[in-house]
Amino acid sequence: MAVLASVLLASVGLGVMNTGEEKFDEAGQDIWITGGPVELQPGTVGGFENSLIGAHELENELEARDDVRAAVPFIFQTLYISTDSEEFETVIGVGAGTRGGNINYIAGGPVDGGDSHYANGSYDGPMQHQVVIDQQVAAQYNLSVGDTIYLGGTLATANQNEFTVVGISQSFSQFVGAPTVTIPPSEMQEITGTTASDRATMMSVKVADGADVETTATELQRDYPQYTVRTNREQLQSMLQNQAVVLASGLSLVVMAVVAGVLLLTNIQLSFVARHRETFGALTAIGTSRQSLVAVVLANTLGIGILGGAVGIGLAIPSIWGVNQIAAALSGFENVVSVSKPVLIAGFGVALAVSVFGGVAATLYLSRISPLSQLR
Repeated sequence: MAVLASVLLASVGLGVMNTGEEKFDEAGQDIWITGGPVELQPGTVGGFENSLIGAHELENELEARDDVRAAVPFIFQTLYISTDSEEFETVIGVGAGTRGGNINYIAGGPVDGGDSHYANGSYDGPMQHQVVIDQQVAAQYNLSVGDTIYLGGTLATANQNEFTVVGISQSFSQFVGAPTVTIPPSEMQEITGTTASDRATMMSVKVADGADVETTATELQRDYPQYTVRTNREQLQSMLQNQAVVLASGLSLVVMAVVAGVLLLTNIQLSFVARHRETFGALTAIGTSRQSLVAVVLANTLGIGILGGAVGIGLAIPSIWGVNQIAAALSGFENVVSVSKPVLIAGFGVALAVSVFGGVAATLYLSRISPLSQLR
């Protein structure tokens, strides 16, 4: 159990870090800017209180800098979706640009005209009424490129806004790990009633060629102190810090498993010595050295440890598969946990460490046994 718990937690930890870094790399961005925590507001249109205000103006300011190649606002909201304007369900809506080298399409392509509805802040430009969906939404509603759906922050708004599916892509669902529909930012603000404040969830920044990410992030934080500026790794670390209680709980379970393993194996070895104390006494009486008896006890303990380590590692491999299935069902991210050779070796090391502790305790007990008293 000690080996199994250690291997699983270490695999989950490394898997989350690797998956997080992989997802950030796939996004093709270097820096993330937020205006504070994203707050849930039940009962409001969209359900989210996005904290970055004046997103389009900030986007223009950032793209005017020499050290920034591109800035892209992201808006996350809950939308009503329907294929017939009669039965509605909810889905995560993403307001973002649909063009870029890091956006891969399974079918179709990006929205025509981009964010033209913004019209320099007047929001009277043409709405494209085009949407990019992911494979989960396509499968759930039996949609393909060219089909139409209804979207809106309220039922009334959704009934009035029919969108044509122009592309199918998984690139946007990586941000939330859930089925998503993606439309231009200004159109998302229009159908959720947030055009007045031009709110966004976050702003992603791609630095210019030759620019240093850390230096650019530091300068942006200095120039925009009202925002929180983070690099990819800092953003990932911030997300993990929010789960400190969960991580601490997992670590405590591993510590308990290791302690239980130590106590169990120590008890087994003390019982082994106690059951055979007469035999040990007789062997001592006929001249068998204490070192030889200690070697017998340690070999027995080591054998149990090796067997326990092998069983623990053998159980860890299918258990990792099970954890991946649970993680995929809960978070939408697949293959979060992977089998790592260093982790398996470290898990086997835990088995040996537990064995050594139990063996030392048993040998100390053996050294206190008086051979003559056992023979009497």
